[in-house]
Amino acid sequence: MANDYFQFKQFNIQQDKCAMKVGTDGVLLGAWASVDSCHTILDIGTGTGLIALMLAQRSIAVIDALDIDKDAFVQASENVSSSPFANRIQVYHSSFAGFAASAKKKYDLVVSNPPYFVQSLKSPDNKKNLARHTDTLPLPDLLSGAKSLLAPNGRIAIILPVQREDELRDITTKNNLHIMKQTIVYPTPEARPKRLLVELSANAPASTVSNSFVIETTRHHYTPEYTTLAKDFYLKM
Repeated sequence: MANDYFQFKQFNIQQDKCAMKVGTDGVLLGAWASVDSCHTILDIGTGTGLIALMLAQRSIAVIDALDIDKDAFVQASENVSSSPFANRIQVYHSSFAGFAASAKKKYDLVVSNPPYFVQSLKSPDNKKNLARHTDTLPLPDLLSGAKSLLAPNGRIAIILPVQREDELRDITTKNNLHIMKQTIVYPTPEARPKRLLVELSANAPASTVSNSFVIETTRHHYTPEYTTLAKDFYLKM
């Protein structure tokens, strides 16, 4: 059973109300997404507020974070209010479609650790289904909606299972989005790749930056690459 809280270097994440707890995916995205020249950031499906808080620690940006689940909204609001970054993060209880329809702001970065289970066995926990399955926010809707909220040089950063790479490329082509950079993530040196970190833009890059890294050499023994990425957040590595 996961702990009710997770202590990071500069903030604390309470997670007793959220179906989806602090996990490696969120930490990866929060540490990896580029915040260069970012003044406005949108975090879609914020959950505990982890990614929004990580991006606040790494930038000077004003951040909007939203979640469709009321308990997640309450939890994220509490985590933000107890952090050093409360004056730069606003949490909303809203669906992404509803938020996008009324948004009057454009964003330098739109980030999401989206629901990614498609046609898979669901949990008896409806809150976990909402957080993990694509029913309420299919990837095409996420990316087309995110594109509509981008500032002229804005970017979208997401994390997905590597098995969805072909689907992602098809969706980006249909939405005139371009892959700026991508990183393939391996759990261990011997394991198959598990996650794909992707940064997208409406502007075509001169070239795409592609790389990969491994998280652990053995259990709880992190590689230098992952340590460098996450060292500003974890208390111990």
